[in-house]
Amino acid sequence: MSPDQRSYEAAAAAASTGIILMMVFGLAVAVFMAIVYWKIFSKAGFSGALGLLMFVPIANIIVLCVLAFGKWPVLQELDLLRQRSGMVAALQYPPQAIYPPPQAPYLPPQPTYSQQPPSYPQY
Repeated sequence: MSPDQRSYEAAAAAASTGIILMMVFGLAVAVFMAIVYWKIFSKAGFSGALGLLMFVPIANIIVLCVLAFGKWPVLQELDLLRQRSGMVAALQYPPQAIYPPPQAPYLPPQPTYSQQPPSYPQY
C-alpha cells in the first residue's frame, strides 16, 4: 500500500466515525424532544401522541396553534368542577371586604373668639 492510500483510508475511517457519532447524537436529541413534547401535551390534557406530530413539517405549526389558542381539556375540566362546587361566582369577582365606612379624622375643638376686642385696663 502506498502512503497516499493509507491516508485516504484513515480519512475515510475518521469521516465515517464522525458521521456515526452525529447520527447517534441526532437520534438521542430526537428521542429527548419526543419525550418533552409528549409530556407537554399530556399535561395540557391532550393525548401525548400529538407530540409526535411536532416532527411532521406542516402539522407541527397546526398542532402548536391548537396548543396555544385552543381550550385545553384540563382547563375545561377545572371550569366544570368549579361550576359544580359553586366557586365560579366567588372567583369571578374580587372578594369584597366588609369594613366600616370611612370617618373624618378627629380634630380637637377649636377655641371660640368673641366679636368684641378684649378690654384692657386703662392707666
